[in-house]
Amino acid sequence: MTKYVIKRILALIPILLAVSFIIFFILDLAPGDAVDVIATNEMTAEQKNAMRESMGLNDPLIVRYLRYIGNLLKGDMGKSYHSRKGVFEICMNRLPNTIILALAGIFLAVLIAIPLGLLAAIKQNSWLDTFSMAIGLFGVSLPNFWLGLILILTFSLKLRWFPSFGNTAGLRSLILPAINVSAAQAALIMRTTRSSMLEIIRQDYLLTARAKGVRESKIIRKHALKNALIPIITVIGTQLGVTLGGAVMAETVFAWPGLGRLIVDAISQRDIPVITGGIILITMITSILMLIIDVSYVFIDPRIKVRYVG
Repeated sequence: MTKYVIKRILALIPILLAVSFIIFFILDLAPGDAVDVIATNEMTAEQKNAMRESMGLNDPLIVRYLRYIGNLLKGDMGKSYHSRKGVFEICMNRLPNTIILALAGIFLAVLIAIPLGLLAAIKQNSWLDTFSMAIGLFGVSLPNFWLGLILILTFSLKLRWFPSFGNTAGLRSLILPAINVSAAQAALIMRTTRSSMLEIIRQDYLLTARAKGVRESKIIRKHALKNALIPIITVIGTQLGVTLGGAVMAETVFAWPGLGRLIVDAISQRDIPVITGGIILITMITSILMLIIDVSYVFIDPRIKVRYVG
């Protein structure tokens, strides 16, 4: 187990190198640079070029990339071109808001999806199964930005139950963005729960338990669900990682001060250190999250534990 964890942590190094280089390469292809964004109209071409020279923007791509990696290895993620503050400090100020939103969204999704998925599997081909699948299809197909606008129009502007933007109202500010984030996740988790349970629910050992007179609720809870958990946990963990890096739409619609919105703003400002630092941070967190999910399999399925021990 220890060797496996060490291997997975070491595998982060090429992943982070590849991600950072792709970011540098793509941003280098885009027209303009940070100076075009932050320079004033009164600045001459010579002054702009001097600013580019001082920021190292005139150097070749590979030189800028290697310089960035060298600083990153020293724990320095650079400074923002726009605010001149440290990138790590800027990202860490926004990261807690993104984590809170992601966890709230996944919590709502699990709270809704797993019971519906279980009922759909137990009552296969009934009206309840059809209703659950329709909800799942609706959730997957629904555009996030449209749902966010509908939530604002209904619950903020018309009913005035929740604020429409920001995070200044505590829990009330979190509810609408969390619902917006959880919609697609709940649909996917519900469909995965249903399909995983359908594979397990007719296994021979469950028929044996029923023949022995074990209560159906105990069979579902203790035997079927436990053996169906691995794909469900995989989807939950994957969706949590996607939410950490992909809640940009919800953060933008609800003006939620998270890391995704920070990266979007940095892209419009061509603030390469902030873009690179934010994406690398999300990549690291997502990779660590996937590692935690893989390790959790050992505690769910004894067969996997035997393989690791062997």
